[in-house]
Amino acid sequence: MSLSHASKDRIAVLAICLAALMFGLEISSVPAVLPTIQKELHAGFSSVQWIMNAYTIACTTVLMAAGTLADRYGRKRLLLGSVCAFGATSLVCGWAGDAWLLIASRFLQGMSGGAMVICQIAALSQRFHQGPRRSRAFAAWGIIFGVGLGFGPLVGSAIVLWSQWHWVFLIQGPLALLTMALIAISVDESRDPEAKQLDLAGMVSLSLAVFGLTFFITQGPVLGFASAIAVGSLLLSLASFAAFVRVERRHAHPMFDFSVLRIRAFAGALYGSMGMNFSFWPLMIYLPIYFQAVLGYGVAASGLALLAYTLPPLIVPPLAERMVLRYHARRVIPLGLLTIGLGFFVMRLHNVLAPVAPSWLVGCVLAGIGLGLTNTPVSNTTTGAVSPTRAGMASGIDMSARLISLAINIALMGFLLLQGVFAYLQRVSEGAVDTSQLQHMAARIAAGDASQTSMARMALAQGFDWVMLYGGACAWILATASFLTFGARMVATTSAGRCATECA
Repeated sequence: MSLSHASKDRIAVLAICLAALMFGLEISSVPAVLPTIQKELHAGFSSVQWIMNAYTIACTTVLMAAGTLADRYGRKRLLLGSVCAFGATSLVCGWAGDAWLLIASRFLQGMSGGAMVICQIAALSQRFHQGPRRSRAFAAWGIIFGVGLGFGPLVGSAIVLWSQWHWVFLIQGPLALLTMALIAISVDESRDPEAKQLDLAGMVSLSLAVFGLTFFITQGPVLGFASAIAVGSLLLSLASFAAFVRVERRHAHPMFDFSVLRIRAFAGALYGSMGMNFSFWPLMIYLPIYFQAVLGYGVAASGLALLAYTLPPLIVPPLAERMVLRYHARRVIPLGLLTIGLGFFVMRLHNVLAPVAPSWLVGCVLAGIGLGLTNTPVSNTTTGAVSPTRAGMASGIDMSARLISLAINIALMGFLLLQGVFAYLQRVSEGAVDTSQLQHMAARIAAGDASQTSMARMALAQGFDWVMLYGGACAWILATASFLTFGARMVATTSAGRCATECA
């Protein structure tokens, strides 16, 4: 029995939203169980960072390549393949018995996840071309993505309490099977007839650039920033990025088409993509440590506390879409980033708001509202700023900006956290303890081992002060850049829902 067009629309949205749910759960449930993974696998602070960074770097490796492949060989075909691979690699993660095997399997999971998220955005953009239908579809996608993000911490905490951390990954297997079945019956195949061959040189050079910089930031404190290996990784990163720019400018059909940056709507939204990942998302990796080691919450209480950070993005996207229709993305996206930054600064107030509510609670809610105002409008604007046939490339650039900035800022926030703790210990020790011993102590405390002394908790609190100041400042700087880049006027054009800007 064939499905009606309306029925296929509803099932297609459901299928793509389920894929978004899988991706969202993987982002927010894993940080909630990292302290448990660290203890059971005897992993250090650097290993914890790499459990997350292996995923984000791998996503970045395939993002724009996935967009090109989807445009060329079919978005439905690649979406089905990526969901299948995501489910399979999640099972491998769940069966990992040591930290390095988990890191390696997370890299494979990240590659399939990156392809999956690109294809879901491109397929949604291709199926829903016009204003209201497109806005409703993306609003639904944003809500379900928010469900995965919002309830992920609670799911992760509940799994640790009632079972084993392995099920945070194993649960993705049955979800993948259901999602594939719905995609098969509802999503129509689409491709770009003008899509060309894969830009392998661009993909490799960009991946090496991100990996080299992330390695320099995470391993620099251990190896020494002036060591040959650290300096070599930084030089590799710079040379690879220069090669990437050169390759993309010379390539006849680049995966990163720099010409789209001249479209103000696209470039302004791209600052929104980066702004979320200079602030909101990397902090989520470290918040469980803050709740458990600084505030003294247990696993269950920590998971509930994280809901204050992740539930507002579940509620706000429909409002954000209505605001975009009325006030345009050029106002809503910068407003969202400003709200995220405000939330970070409020979290730094400590006990100032105690008579009303804990400052961390108010700050988490504000940051979550800001993300809800930013996330879906950014995705809709970047894909809507180009023709539907280039949706894969556009979503690839968008998600690459998100995940490159996320990978770098997971490392940067970890570095700031570690240095904040070290600075506090150095100040209170007054030179009585050897520097190498202080560094080792700071690494243990930054990883969450602050339960034994009040000094350790205060040191960790100072580290988080540094992190929150950094995230808030970055959000406000990128909000300003986004607003200025959008320019004074932006109007909707064409029946396909593209946005154009009138350049000054």
